Amino acid sequence: MNTEKPNFYPERDEEVYLEYKNLDDRPGLLGDILSLMGNIGLSIKTINGVEVSQRALLLRTDNLWKLERFKWICRHVDEIEVGKMRTPTITDRLTLRHGRFIKRAEENKNIFRFTRAEISVVVDFLAILFDIDETFLIGVRGMPRVGKTESVVAGSVSAGDKWLFLSSTMLKQTERTSLHKQEFDKGNVYIIDGAVTSKSTNTDHKRLVNQVLNYDGTTVVEHPDLLIDDSFFKLKQEDFDYIIEIREHEDQEITYEKHKKRHWFESDNMDFF
Repeated sequence: MNTEKPNFYPERDEEVYLEYKNLDDRPGLLGDILSLMGNIGLSIKTINGVEVSQRALLLRTDNLWKLERFKWICRHVDEIEVGKMRTPTITDRLTLRHGRFIKRAEENKNIFRFTRAEISVVVDFLAILFDIDETFLIGVRGMPRVGKTESVVAGSVSAGDKWLFLSSTMLKQTERTSLHKQEFDKGNVYIIDGAVTSKSTNTDHKRLVNQVLNYDGTTVVEHPDLLIDDSFFKLKQEDFDYIIEIREHEDQEITYEKHKKRHWFESDNMDFF
């Protein structure tokens, strides 16, 4: 039995993300809009409600002029207001999948903010990044036990990638000092715990981390600010392609004061990590 979905319009190979707002959510309005799209020659691949009165769609077309025609017609319709219309981004695909807009920092559009309740969105976000045929440097900020490491590992599993810890406290404190030749692979996801590495006195470990940071592979750094502050590494926030922040709740402050005050030879209480 063939379970593959038929592609009735293979020539419609251009994907477009569209948002519109319902100004008068009368019964039958959605059906009218979808019928209009079909008559113009737009295929609806995905649709989802976002927040209270907005909808997001992933459309396919063979001519972007048809989108402009749809937008022009909607200017004469009092019941909806067309918003964003663009080539779909990673966050657009997450909005379509989860039915919520992804929050970004006003001061830096490469910083994305989530709460622990949105871990499934974080996992999908990372899986999409890992699955792209590019390499990224990704930072993950957050206080203890908000799901940083679990999200990275789950995202790797979802993308079908192998993950390697260079430093971690997940099971026990890990500080790797070397990698086997076969472990240098662009298909791997390298995970660095900035809290562990920045406190390390092992020069070989830091050299390996520096080597991986300069390797053409995808690397995830938990507590990236601590590596940025470490003079051994020549890192800047601008070097990170994406920074993900995870909080218990929206107002939680992410701070490293406890970590910075703790001297390396004090008790190995790993509460911060």
